Amino acid sequence: MLSIATAGRRGESVRSDCWIKFEPRSSGGIVLEIASKVAVMYGNSIKQQLNDILSFYNIKHAHLTMEDCGALPFVISARVETAIRRAFGAGTLLPPYLPECGANCHYGSERERPRRSRLYLPGNEPKFFTNAGLHKPDGIILDLEDSVTPSEKDSARALVRNTLRVVDFYGSERMVRINQGVDGIADLDWIIPHNVHLVLIPKVESAGQVQEVDGRIQEICMEHGISEPVFLMPIIESALGTMNALEIAQASPNNVALTLGLEDYTADLGVQRTSTGNESFLLRSLIVNSARASGLQAIDTVFSDISDMNGLRTSVVEAKSLGFEGKGCIHPRQIPVVHQAFAPEPKEIEKAVKIVHAFDIASAQGLGVVALGSKMIDPPVVKRAIKVVQEAEQLGLLETGWRDKQ
Repeated sequence: MLSIATAGRRGESVRSDCWIKFEPRSSGGIVLEIASKVAVMYGNSIKQQLNDILSFYNIKHAHLTMEDCGALPFVISARVETAIRRAFGAGTLLPPYLPECGANCHYGSERERPRRSRLYLPGNEPKFFTNAGLHKPDGIILDLEDSVTPSEKDSARALVRNTLRVVDFYGSERMVRINQGVDGIADLDWIIPHNVHLVLIPKVESAGQVQEVDGRIQEICMEHGISEPVFLMPIIESALGTMNALEIAQASPNNVALTLGLEDYTADLGVQRTSTGNESFLLRSLIVNSARASGLQAIDTVFSDISDMNGLRTSVVEAKSLGFEGKGCIHPRQIPVVHQAFAPEPKEIEKAVKIVHAFDIASAQGLGVVALGSKMIDPPVVKRAIKVVQEAEQLGLLETGWRDKQ
């Protein structure tokens, strides 16, 4: 039996969103009741969009109420679709109402790309989406897990899916953090067909959890003819996950990074999270070593005080000294600090260039020993120098192809 259903958000503090009330009827045709803050400019197009969606679902009789706080079309369609799905009931199979996929949403990613910063965006808050890419994070995470209340998981799925199809992230890696367990597997059907680069898997405690997610992703990719890989970033957030970090890191060839969540980890240990981080040193060390042993990037957790830029920089410098290559961000203002702190310093780049140049000369001469002046350079030092110059090239701090000009 059909019922009245609502979706979206309303209120004085709401912006870039809308509230939809959908009431199916047996007669009387379509009645639209629209209150929009942008009605003068976009009232007719909003009305046309609502009629188009109802027509797509072959709904001939309904009363649809909309309170609009400047929602963009991809948000409106997600909210209306969610209200209709809720009215028809969870057991009813309905096709997705998909906005046209924008030209700026088709770019790909790479396994070895920089992941210094990843900006978390709550999956049910559209006001954060459209400008996120302008802040130039290495990755943007549309979060379906902790930031979304259980009652709004379905609404967030539709909104995140539409966001992936429409919003330009300006080259940032397109990431989604799914839910735990069966809910997370269900999330994949909504997001994988729409050019997700990387999936974050929360609260991983075994290799099997990663393999289950990876297996379902492969099935969806085959169903939709997707040939590009979907990368994985398991998140370790418990004592059990900590002790299984290496097998988790090696669970799938699509793993590219390993990260951690300290709020759940410290709760599992029954201790308080502190600014010194002594209580998480074991986990952070195991993350770095397990990632390195498996050829993955080690990515640090978020710094939760968005007003403390000095504390953030100190935290990033410490993370870098432990072997981490990136850090989570919960506010755009954290991104420049994270990028600057993780970037190789000019003196570090200069020294690395000299070592790599000496290595190239020795290789060209067939020498097995690399010398810089009167000092012999060990192979691990050469390896580290090569990594530094590659990173500097990726970040635009060193001209690409400089080795050919030496």
